[in-house]
Amino acid sequence: MLPRLSLYILLLSATVLFPGRVKSQELKCNVQFVSQQVQGTNKQVFQTLQTAVYEFMNNTNWTTHVYSIDERIEVNFMFNITEQLSADEFRGTLTIQSRRPIFNTNYSTTMLNFVDNNIHFRYVEFEPLEYDMTQHISNLTSLLAYWAYMIIGLDYDSFGYMGGSPYFSQAENIVQNAQNAREGGWKPFESLDHKNRYWLVNDILNDGYRPLREFQYAYHRQGLDVMDQKVTEGRAAIAENLDKLQALYRDKPDPFIYWLQLTLDAKSDELINIFSESFTEEKTRAINILQEIDPANKTKYDKIHASN
Repeated sequence: MLPRLSLYILLLSATVLFPGRVKSQELKCNVQFVSQQVQGTNKQVFQTLQTAVYEFMNNTNWTTHVYSIDERIEVNFMFNITEQLSADEFRGTLTIQSRRPIFNTNYSTTMLNFVDNNIHFRYVEFEPLEYDMTQHISNLTSLLAYWAYMIIGLDYDSFGYMGGSPYFSQAENIVQNAQNAREGGWKPFESLDHKNRYWLVNDILNDGYRPLREFQYAYHRQGLDVMDQKVTEGRAAIAENLDKLQALYRDKPDPFIYWLQLTLDAKSDELINIFSESFTEEKTRAINILQEIDPANKTKYDKIHASN
């Protein structure tokens, strides 16, 4: 299997040499529907829907790049259907998780772990899922496409400097197309704490969040991806780039800086493991920054010193 950086370079080269001709699916998406809270309905519809969503996510060409089967991005979608409003209308939540392999290891790092609480859609059993990038024709396919592009954007940001921008822009376009949708999650005024789909993509494209996106690249490419052979150098690169998160936290481009919290939620345990093997000065520096920018988990980071 090609190293992911080599793949990234080849993808860019292939796009330049053969524009519009290089296509394959990017996601390896596991899909699960849970419907215990919905009583007295035809449960078969959820199995049919699970298959339809699985095929939609895994068989759609989300980019013009080519991925081998082994290079697909690992994704888990778990729908928890809490209400059936009518024969074809459903409401619930969606847990989204994505992971990225670390070069030359069997280890994968968490990129995203998020619960979307605004899942509301119509689905008629056996009807095909239709998506149009130019308009909002189905809330189900719009939210699936939104999360596909957000996941791909995060993955590309971790391999190339600001590499995810085209895919975040696609997600932003989906949000704009959905501004007249009756379903929730797409509009700025619907989330005072900036935790819906509108604010997530708005914030990551906000230039004020550039330090976080720079950290994502340095953390993965200059840090984790080199630690199989150069542990000290990789850890030092991560330690140096924690300053970017500290600068972001202090600058507060929006009052909730939720993208920063999502990153820390995904990486906190990993950061503890990384710096637990560090020398005292580096440990102390990492702890001070992490406890400042993630006060809710302040005591958790004491585990770094506890490893002495």
